[in-house]
Amino acid sequence: MSPLPDPQAADRPKGRKVGALAGLWPFVLPHRAMVWLALGALTLTAGLSLILPLAVRRVIDGFNAETHLLDQYFVAALVVALLLALGTGARYYLVTRLGERIIADIRKAVFDRVLGMSPAFFEKVLTGEVLSRITTDTTLILSVIGSSVSVALRNVLMLVGGLVFLALTSAKMTGLVLLIVPAVVLPIIFLGRKVRGLGRENQDLIAAGSGNASEVLGAVQTVQAYTHENRSRAAFGRLIEESFESARRRIGARAVLTVIVIFLVFAGVVGVLWIGARDVRAGTMTVGELVQFVIYAVMVAGSVGALSEIWGELQRAAGATERLVELLTMEDSVLDPAVPVVLARPVRGEIRFEGVEFAYPARPGVSALKGVDLVVAPGETVALVGPSGAGKTTVLQLLQRFYDPQGGRVTLDGVDLRDLGRSDFREAMALVPQDAVIFAASARENIRFGRPGASDAEVEAAAKAAAADGFLRALPEGYETYVGERGVMLSGGQRQRIAIARAILRDAPVLLLDEATSALDAESERAVQGAVERLAKGRTTLVVAHRLATVKRADRIVVFEGGRIVAQGTHEALVAEGGLYARLARLQFTDGAAV
Repeated sequence: MSPLPDPQAADRPKGRKVGALAGLWPFVLPHRAMVWLALGALTLTAGLSLILPLAVRRVIDGFNAETHLLDQYFVAALVVALLLALGTGARYYLVTRLGERIIADIRKAVFDRVLGMSPAFFEKVLTGEVLSRITTDTTLILSVIGSSVSVALRNVLMLVGGLVFLALTSAKMTGLVLLIVPAVVLPIIFLGRKVRGLGRENQDLIAAGSGNASEVLGAVQTVQAYTHENRSRAAFGRLIEESFESARRRIGARAVLTVIVIFLVFAGVVGVLWIGARDVRAGTMTVGELVQFVIYAVMVAGSVGALSEIWGELQRAAGATERLVELLTMEDSVLDPAVPVVLARPVRGEIRFEGVEFAYPARPGVSALKGVDLVVAPGETVALVGPSGAGKTTVLQLLQRFYDPQGGRVTLDGVDLRDLGRSDFREAMALVPQDAVIFAASARENIRFGRPGASDAEVEAAAKAAAADGFLRALPEGYETYVGERGVMLSGGQRQRIAIARAILRDAPVLLLDEATSALDAESERAVQGAVERLAKGRTTLVVAHRLATVKRADRIVVFEGGRIVAQGTHEALVAEGGLYARLARLQFTDGAAV
């Protein structure tokens, strides 16, 4: 398995500013109407909250007034409370719905982006880390969009409005309140930076743990076969404990920040209340005005305290937004042209490699192909053989444009693949990989993956051609049997036959077989080989094989060694010629007559 990533050494910019949340703006813009409605409800509730203390003052100062006036005060207060409740409910619905909609759009955008990335991307980023970004980071952002931002805006309005009403109630005491503000803001600034850094570190560690778990669980049989469970548990446990320690430090820093802010705020309120009580005794202030001032002071203090907590959440969300924006804006090494050429239909299937030079991005100093020139005529079946690492599978990967060559070009029907849209020319190809990919679905749906619009009869005909019909009908629910994640309910040979049936169903003019019969027993191999030979008629077929018995009937055999083509011809001609192919043939066949 690959070594675990070191999140501390990740070459990515660290979150510095809450302004990084601006990366969410493209996802907010399509829902402007809902944003304005939510802001309207938020402003209404904040305004009504600011009116309530005025009602309280009138009730207290007019307590000895006529009964009908007192009744009107209470009725007015009840109406304000009703409007406040309705506004709060509307705000909650609109903001929460908006948050869910935006996060759903982000998750789809990230998945769409990652799904189209070339394999070079996945050489650098673990799949589990990407999944963590889509789940953990978006969940964090959801809590901010669906709650924190709304609460923050409401508290800003309450803070500003509260200060205005404080000044109108008593300018002297408002000045004293404002003296407290610098003492509250400074801890928010200094401790907030620490909270932000710890939040980013915590999210990176969570992603690393998710990537590790995904890798280990994806290879659980190998882990168990080599009794590696305890070491895997220990490695995962270390990452989780590091994540916990990072979270503990972040929580501790936020707790300290909260303690300082709340103490300073309420200490200031108590001091101001003491001064106000003395003014009441001196007759310069009514009891109602003092109560009104205290309520506004508590509102202001509560708003400052809430903003100090929300600031930390916004900083964490800013870090999560940066990571998601990184995925959305990451440059891919393989891109479609701005104006792609449309591949002419029907596709003839002529393939050309012209002076192709290629090295994998993860191993730039090691050439996988060196000056390869190869022409495959339409309808020709060409087998690629040679030792492991000779460059055979690389030919198929370049032909599907999973990578671009560093030199030379690859063409289909005379058009450079770099001038075509990838989905355009890939529709003309059917692939059977060495490791058959089976999805967690029914056997029928796995075969239909080759052509989603195919009928049940066409699916079953493809299965028969791939010698898969017999074992599929023997399954508990036949073709409708759920085959498990990665096809765990099937044997290796059964998975391979389903993959071959999928390629048969696709009915593409170019057929790519990468060790397509490697997992089959002798009887199944003969059946599938016959099906493949029938399927290859009229199609351009490239076959990568180590077992030479499967390629003896190919129109042409191309021998690779060290990234170069060292020989090509028919089986008989290459054996007679001697060299690498003849040595491989002698090793694989039992006697000269078989050769």
